[in-house]
Amino acid sequence: MRYRLFEARSIAYCGLVALAPLICPAMCRLAAQTAPAVNPAAQQPVPPLLNDAPVQLANPGAAEKEHQREMDLLGIEELRPGTEKDANWDEAKANVYPKLPDPLVERSGKRVTTAAEWWKVRRPEIQEEYDREVLGRTPANLPKVTWEVVSATPEKMGDIAVVTKRLAGHVDNSSYPQIAVTIDATLTTPANARGPVPVIMELAFAGEFKASLVRPISATTSGALGDYGQTWEQQVLAKGWGFVVLSPTSYQADDGAGMTEGIIGLMNKGQPRGPEDWGGLKAWAWGASRLLDYLETDKSVNAKRVGIEGHSRMGKAALVAMAYDQRFTVLYSSSSGEGGAKLYRHIYGEPLSHIESKYYYWMGANLMKYAGPLTPGDLPVDNHELIALCAPRPVFIGAGTSLQNEPAKPGDGWADARGMFLAGVGAGPVYKLLGKKDLGTAEFPTMESAVIDGDLGFRQHSGGHTPAPNWPTFLTFASKYLNGPEVSRAASETWLNGK
Repeated sequence: MRYRLFEARSIAYCGLVALAPLICPAMCRLAAQTAPAVNPAAQQPVPPLLNDAPVQLANPGAAEKEHQREMDLLGIEELRPGTEKDANWDEAKANVYPKLPDPLVERSGKRVTTAAEWWKVRRPEIQEEYDREVLGRTPANLPKVTWEVVSATPEKMGDIAVVTKRLAGHVDNSSYPQIAVTIDATLTTPANARGPVPVIMELAFAGEFKASLVRPISATTSGALGDYGQTWEQQVLAKGWGFVVLSPTSYQADDGAGMTEGIIGLMNKGQPRGPEDWGGLKAWAWGASRLLDYLETDKSVNAKRVGIEGHSRMGKAALVAMAYDQRFTVLYSSSSGEGGAKLYRHIYGEPLSHIESKYYYWMGANLMKYAGPLTPGDLPVDNHELIALCAPRPVFIGAGTSLQNEPAKPGDGWADARGMFLAGVGAGPVYKLLGKKDLGTAEFPTMESAVIDGDLGFRQHSGGHTPAPNWPTFLTFASKYLNGPEVSRAASETWLNGK
């Protein structure tokens, strides 16, 4: 991977701000393992979005047509009802499928008793089942990403001096030039740090990413989807860490109509996907890994201590990134619910059929079968095993109150806090096998109680669908790993490399 640096200057014209890149012809390309050094003369205010990909594309009917095409491809005539009125809101009726797949029993029926068996046999089995039936397969021939430092801006956030770099990851589209893909992100690190710092990477909604570019940062929400105010950044900086904000929708739209665009469309050369092809969650996670590639070259970052966070659908993507990329150190998956940290078999809040009716493009097409002719009880895996794929690295699961969301009574019941907690409990045996601590309890904790003594953490706050109240608890949890001894990756890297 090679990196370029160019000078970006903002010019005003008729009240609009445009980015006018002035590239010095004599500028040298930098080697793949060298972070781009920023010329102080090139430091400019953060520019507008580099790739303003809409959340909803221009043709609303295209998503419905793609959904029907995939149903026809799978031979599915109809899905189960999946609206809010069809959901179960009675916890006494939630345990429809009490038997979970055992993460420590191989397909052959043999019980896993050693870490070596987990890495060499059982973990690859679980990952294969997720690839085939749930998330889709990541293409093997993914293109290179060339990173550019668009600008570097010295600024203050609160009373802390920082440098914010605007990053653009240009995806090689030589295999299909009709589709251009750019990864949009920012990196903010303390200006006076004595060395490389840990960072937290947030996967941001499109409107949230736009709001994060506004200066000064504000604790007040802009009202955009996913924007709960910019308080978490200040909390991270107060610990002496940096943060990265990634815009997943810059390289893969959050819409079924976008399946022939973005990185998925590029890999399929503009054609529709097949039943086992990857979906949006895998694509968004891929972009997070490519951004981590860049962080490994930036001298201001300690890339061996990078946490990842996401909320709601981005909490699902962050969990997938953590499960599939062993380099991430610690995870905060907030209110990720169905398709994320919640058990599919715990029938409370959002039904699988809702995702497969409206957000089918997040997942591999094959998952649709389990919302129609089959049930969640027929799945070969469940999401305690997705969390287990993160082991032995620490995972913190956050949620709001389990109340159904109603006017003047905000809730997070759609995400099913108990279903996520039970998934954490179900992942515990794998953590213990690998020498780590589980949640330490199978009893659902009281509201606002932090369960963070082990390597799996959980907290349910009393608010609605927001990550904000759990940030302080997560940062306390993460401090054990980002400030303390590095979580060992030696065993996992050995087995993942086939040794």
